[in-house]
Amino acid sequence: MDLADLSQQKRIYKHLKEKGVENIIYTDCTKDENIRQILPKITELIGSSQRFQRAEIPECSILVVGVPNVGKSSLINSLRRLHLKKGKASRVGAEPGITRAVLSRIQVSENPLLYLLDSPGVLSPHIETVETGMKLALCGTILDHLVGEDIMADYLLYTLNQKEQYRYVEKYGLDGPCPDIESLLKKIALKLGKTQKVKALTGVGDVNITVPNYSAAAYDFIRTYRRGELGQMTLD
Repeated sequence: MDLADLSQQKRIYKHLKEKGVENIIYTDCTKDENIRQILPKITELIGSSQRFQRAEIPECSILVVGVPNVGKSSLINSLRRLHLKKGKASRVGAEPGITRAVLSRIQVSENPLLYLLDSPGVLSPHIETVETGMKLALCGTILDHLVGEDIMADYLLYTLNQKEQYRYVEKYGLDGPCPDIESLLKKIALKLGKTQKVKALTGVGDVNITVPNYSAAAYDFIRTYRRGELGQMTLD
């Protein structure tokens, strides 16, 4: 929820409930916000289900499932930190593919005795539209190089302008919103000193010239968005 547009909560609740999801908790693992609500809800759901009324097995194991880079490992670590006062048990990172296999059971609570299983991210084998793919890529669920950071940056600028989210203007010290990605990346590169020397063929021989590093600028633009520095925005 640290990156989501919370004004869309009602619409998101409605959509999820139409999909059969009844229990929804917004969490922010960077601040441990609402994390304490999770174990009581899990305990309630287990207690109300006949399937889990097994007196001879006091502990419960729960699989944590979601799309790549959504924060599954961060959630487990937050629960462990709050309820057991212990450190990280799962590796985390701001890119997909950090968790590569289902790990051993990770204890997150003594009472109730609860274990969680971290899992690799899962996606639908077929992405319906190019726009859906771009949204997933911007959220870090697909490796950036498979899509192209310049293309992702272009779609991000289009989305920010469409939603009238102009915080990138202040972030990079611009005079105003940019209508095209090339001019934006050039300004970002020059502002951050991200340039590179290349050889240019001229009539008097090869000449080294300094040009903006558009790839480095796109990289910074995308990651600035993912850190929430360009505002909270729900892409859907």
